Amino acid sequence: MTYETIVALLGYCVILCPAVLLALLGLAQLAGRPLSERSTAQATEAAVLLGLTAAIGMLALMLMRGTRYVPIEFGNLVFIPEQHFHFHLKLIFDRLSVPFLILSYALVGTVGAFANRYLHREQGYRRFFLFYAIFLLGMVVASLAGTIETLFLGWELVGLSSALLVAYFHERAAPVVNGQRIWSVYRVADAAFLIAAVALHHATGEGDFAGLMGTGPWPGGHAALSSQQALGIGLLLVAAAAGKSGLIPFSGWLPRAMEGPTPSSAVFYGALSVHLGALLLLRVSPILDLSLTLSAVVVVLGLATALFAALTVRVQADVKSALAYASLTQVGLITAEIGLGLRYIPLIHIIGHACLRTLQLLRAPTLLRDYHRLENAIGAHLPGEHDPWGRWLPPRMREWLYRFSFERGYFDAWLDEYVIRPFVALFRWCDAAERRWTTLLSGGKGRESDQVIAAHEEEPL
Repeated sequence: MTYETIVALLGYCVILCPAVLLALLGLAQLAGRPLSERSTAQATEAAVLLGLTAAIGMLALMLMRGTRYVPIEFGNLVFIPEQHFHFHLKLIFDRLSVPFLILSYALVGTVGAFANRYLHREQGYRRFFLFYAIFLLGMVVASLAGTIETLFLGWELVGLSSALLVAYFHERAAPVVNGQRIWSVYRVADAAFLIAAVALHHATGEGDFAGLMGTGPWPGGHAALSSQQALGIGLLLVAAAAGKSGLIPFSGWLPRAMEGPTPSSAVFYGALSVHLGALLLLRVSPILDLSLTLSAVVVVLGLATALFAALTVRVQADVKSALAYASLTQVGLITAEIGLGLRYIPLIHIIGHACLRTLQLLRAPTLLRDYHRLENAIGAHLPGEHDPWGRWLPPRMREWLYRFSFERGYFDAWLDEYVIRPFVALFRWCDAAERRWTTLLSGGKGRESDQVIAAHEEEPL
């Protein structure tokens, strides 16, 4: 077998393992013959191990041959020549995608083995692993994406599985409401991503990263854009990254995501999904190099998020929310590193932080049990951590910082008041105008419709 044949087989194996797992679990559920817990665990383990082995094999071949860029073409899934639009599916193995791919397989496999025991005999066991397969496929596609539209496909799969797993305990109202809230924030980020993708197509004629970012392997290459185009498209991509990774002002959804099971919290908001925005910024880093203003925005956004999360984590009452904001602190620092022009350091930072946070979140339930057992043994509460900064701040400043951190920066309230409320009011006004117009055309007196309109207008926003 030739080198090209082996590379192609390994590449297809990497992407087909999660796809086959998703098809197996999904079709079994649709056919009304769901797999047993043992069969589900075995299928998941086989898919992850085979995919991880293929990814490591690809890395070994690239290192032996000194190859820094390996593309695998799947062709156009959608092609509309009249509208100059195509959805080109392409995967690339390079210095960015391969480490992130191996990290994804390793952490998803670890969390899958943990969830197999953690959710044993849980009513939604099979549902969890179905969403887990969607997430794994989305992470693999996003990691290896060679075009902007392929990255968007993986981005959407990750977002869908994230919202579904937050609402995993759907018999309670809070997880469902929080899942809908997260899905709404993701919609805003996805809209910014989609507009940026369309703008890239209009500016360069394609969405291929090789043509857009230069022919050199990552992190080399120069974006085929002007500085003004880079600033406009880059701001949209930064907004997409902020929504997906929980950067300010979208950080309010992060503690809501802790409503999901502990395994999903670990792999999503401690390890992989929360770093997807940073992966996007690293992939389009040549665009950041074209605009000093854009780079400054990324640095300021990252540092502000890190400072906010560092303050907020100190007043959290539950361990999962505290770990979520601790993750956000590191994500903010990673974002700032990318804005400063660093490339390999943020990638190493992501790998180290993802492994550490996964361990902490999976260990959290046992840690709480051990903590309570230790308190019962000594017959008293353990002393809390002393904050040395409190001695140097005036009382009013300490009070304000505590309230600001306790309310999580008021970002949710700010978005509700100044973003969501105007939209809802506008849509209600449009609904009322439509009702009046249809009443006029139908020749009705409009009393009943006016009462309905009044009732809608009096509803709280």
